Amino acid sequence: MLINAFELSPDSTIETDICVVGAGVAGISFAMEYIDAGYRVCLLESGGIEADRVTQSLNWGKNIGFPYFELDKSRARFFGGTSHFWHIPIGDNRLGVRLRGLDPIDFEARDWVPYSGWPFDISHLEPFYRRAHQICRIGPYSYDPADWMSSEDQRRQPRLTGEEFETTVFQFGDREVFFKTYRDALDRSENIRVFTHANCVNIAVDDNAQVVTALQAACLNGPRFNVKARTYILAAGGIEVPRLLLASNHVQKAGLGNGNDLVGRFFMEHPHLTSGAFIPADVEMSHALAFYGMHQVNGVTIMGKLALNDAVKRRERLLNHSIHIAPDFNRSKAYYKRSWSKGYYSGKSLVYDLKKKKIPRNLKSRLIDVARDIPSLSRESYRHFTNRFLKEYVAGERMVVYRLNHMAEQVPNPESRVLLDEEKDAFGMNRIKLKWELMPQDLKSMIRTQEILSDALKKKGLGRLIIEMKEGETPRFLRGGWHHMGTTRMHVDPKKGVVDKDCRVHGISNLYIAGASVFPTSGYANPVVTTVALAVRLADHVKKL
Repeated sequence: MLINAFELSPDSTIETDICVVGAGVAGISFAMEYIDAGYRVCLLESGGIEADRVTQSLNWGKNIGFPYFELDKSRARFFGGTSHFWHIPIGDNRLGVRLRGLDPIDFEARDWVPYSGWPFDISHLEPFYRRAHQICRIGPYSYDPADWMSSEDQRRQPRLTGEEFETTVFQFGDREVFFKTYRDALDRSENIRVFTHANCVNIAVDDNAQVVTALQAACLNGPRFNVKARTYILAAGGIEVPRLLLASNHVQKAGLGNGNDLVGRFFMEHPHLTSGAFIPADVEMSHALAFYGMHQVNGVTIMGKLALNDAVKRRERLLNHSIHIAPDFNRSKAYYKRSWSKGYYSGKSLVYDLKKKKIPRNLKSRLIDVARDIPSLSRESYRHFTNRFLKEYVAGERMVVYRLNHMAEQVPNPESRVLLDEEKDAFGMNRIKLKWELMPQDLKSMIRTQEILSDALKKKGLGRLIIEMKEGETPRFLRGGWHHMGTTRMHVDPKKGVVDKDCRVHGISNLYIAGASVFPTSGYANPVVTTVALAVRLADHVKKL
């Protein structure tokens, strides 16, 4: 059931078996596993059902590193969390986001990726990935492109795949699943109480900081209250969770779980960049690229992308990286105008005049231009054909040039971090400072990946790739994806991670973390599916305690 925390009596105490902080994707996924499961569950959400400007201002903070989004704009402080920000049209007037799990290599300890390696491999997480797909209401747990291709799609696949590159698949999930469908389900539940407008402001612990004794919560301009539980789950996101741990410093001055100065470090994003242009060599290549546009297969909206295969990543010591090839209307038009020959212009004007039943002006000179330029006219005719007659995704309006949209893995970096600021919010809690830092390896890997793609295209005669990134320069328009990962990383050794393999905070017996903040590495995939899988896994673990 949903309860407005403003209705609570001041200084009251809520008693429950499990308390979850944060009703975003992680917190909701965890709570859904407990409907009618015989446990009393309390879910605290800072905001309400709709966005509220004053509550949202609690997210305000400072960016002191690489340029980043305003921190009160890149996080959602109301029920559903950042699922409200999913904005990609996926058909039937629905909005959603691209989804897939991590790759097997993402879980490995790679000697060229500092601090890499998860406490388990992908086979351990695969049963939870399958359940995560069901929770996200997407298609089957399969990212093999063959499972999503028609025989015609397979016939037209670009010939570069299977050697340096492979095709990967993203599925698209509906954003309303979390903030509407599951909100209604939790509202109907008798054993789960969702308290809206309930801000966790402190984690109280015993004198040795080994057991959480209560959470202290408050409403903006409203009552303060306590929550007592046997088990506590922090699911408030990769920025708010480290903030809460660092600010709960009454017993441990450095903050809870921070005995080894790791809380807030290793902040990772997925560097996003639109850079580079691909000009296909022929019509068939353009047709083959249709699989890389959004389309539906058996009722599931999907999209293909390109990624280096593992052998190349190992040989070249590169980070994981996906490339979305999308038609670029504006650049295609400019490309045509730049590249049309004098003979083509003359021929085109002749045809225009004849269609109008006019005697062409400068007829002799125009015919000479055409005659001198016959070798290029077949190329120009092809461009004209692709401009007008290719169907749907790859043709439509002037489809020849394609832009490259990159989404890449970031190297775990302890200097990329969330810190407390001296400035306080309305509850007297320290606001945060975000220092997002990229490494030279991050940019070099992006450039090298494009170089390998360029060489592959040229070698196979598939087209030409224009690389716009330059060695030693940080692209002006490089940005993140609102994916906040790594700040309470998972490791079996408390000197190397904040939580153990079960996502329990090292040294504290009943405090766990759900969300992308526990990721040791990020891969290139949107973190949603892995976040849900880990939340389901954690729910199973807590039931066994």
